[in-house]
Amino acid sequence: MGISLAGFKPELVVEWDRWCCDTLRENRKIRNSVISSWPRPVEGDVRAVDFRVFENKIDLVTGGPPCQPFSIGGAHRAHDDSRDMWPEAVRAIREVRPRAFIFENVKGLTRQSFAAYLGHILLQLQYPSIERGHDESWQDHRDRLQRHHTSGGKIEYRVIPQLINAANYGVPQKRERVVFVGFVEGIDADWCFPRETHSLDALLHDQFGSGEYWERHRVASKDRVINERYKARGERLAEKPIEQAWLTVRDALRGLPEPHSRDGETGIHNHRLQAGARSYVGHTGSSLDEPAKTLKAGVHGVPGGENMLRRADGSVRYFTIRESARLQAFPDNYVLHGAWSEAMRQLGNAVPVTLGEVVAKSVRAHLAASMTQPGRA
Repeated sequence: MGISLAGFKPELVVEWDRWCCDTLRENRKIRNSVISSWPRPVEGDVRAVDFRVFENKIDLVTGGPPCQPFSIGGAHRAHDDSRDMWPEAVRAIREVRPRAFIFENVKGLTRQSFAAYLGHILLQLQYPSIERGHDESWQDHRDRLQRHHTSGGKIEYRVIPQLINAANYGVPQKRERVVFVGFVEGIDADWCFPRETHSLDALLHDQFGSGEYWERHRVASKDRVINERYKARGERLAEKPIEQAWLTVRDALRGLPEPHSRDGETGIHNHRLQAGARSYVGHTGSSLDEPAKTLKAGVHGVPGGENMLRRADGSVRYFTIRESARLQAFPDNYVLHGAWSEAMRQLGNAVPVTLGEVVAKSVRAHLAASMTQPGRA
């Protein structure tokens, strides 16, 4: 969705999860929906898709290979995990030969234990035409790619990977992800990730320097969720930083009524209270007055893991689907299909819309500067 808002028009959308496909199909029917002009999603295994029909016809390939092989909460099996779809991401690049690509994955991929495999991913993205042999191990393939690289082999794509925090780009969520951007050889390599527009210090100044944050939300002292460490830091700030303030959960949920357990009471779709939330060590929920913790897609200890709101009195409740969608920067007219757990899985697996838009706009501007009009993804 963020990439569409940046001005690209999708030619092919591939998705494995049936509930996600139901969601995409439903939102294509909604008037003025960002995705109403999208093609009908191809529901199934990306390994069965032949991308060669798009060879040299596409400006941008984007995707999020499943994060579970690298997630801190997963089994950490990386290349040995059947869900590792990085080979398919590379195949898409090899067969399509786009002018650029954007891929996203969890911060866990950058851990030292995955350093060798991350190096393999980067080399494959740089030289996608050098395929791994049928009986070749990934380590041998990596070594072969490395020899090609160090011997002066012509780079096919210039790849820029960076770990970024969505909160620094106006998303009301502390969500760290590694993003890979690549441009085909021949396009000016002078590109870097967009400048961060929001900061923690700007928020702390508004809260504990000027107090403007509390006044804007009309929050009484007893209802403020105070992080004492942050408070001390904010009180030391003499001037407000030039960046905008981090957006908080309170900012994101502004205008939404308190949810109820029965459908229809709030009159807002996907805004029903899910019972059963409880707090324990390591799972304390997200403070109202900070960006949310990273929304999770799986089940971590209790259903939804950290997908909870923590109030000033210490009580917690689950975020509703609609609230979670706002934390991921989806518009209020975006409808999610499936039970609470399935909808939360979709949202937890998503890239925040704002973040996708910011990165894709920068990529699109760089492509436009190379004298070809981008537009198909």
